[in-house]
Amino acid sequence: MVELADRYTLTSNRESGFGRYDVMLEPRGGEDDAIILEFKVYNPRKDKDLEAAVAAALQQIEEKNYAAVLEEKGFDRGRIRKYGFAFRGKEVLIG
Repeated sequence: MVELADRYTLTSNRESGFGRYDVMLEPRGGEDDAIILEFKVYNPRKDKDLEAAVAAALQQIEEKNYAAVLEEKGFDRGRIRKYGFAFRGKEVLIG
């Protein structure tokens, strides 16, 4: 992500909507999309599999309205990308 510093302002764990997102990349110029990242560690007591953990991350982005701060700044909803990451050891799934 450090290599993206010339194109994006990177923030983490800041309030937006009704909670705190994990990572947000806000484009410095008009050609890039904004990106919201939410990370989950697989928990066998809560998650059926990695797909369920990814779904929970994406659901959290929507339920907590993490895109609110970007929308307030004038970003079009269609230009805000939302990614959920689920980890189980070294295994990763992105949705």
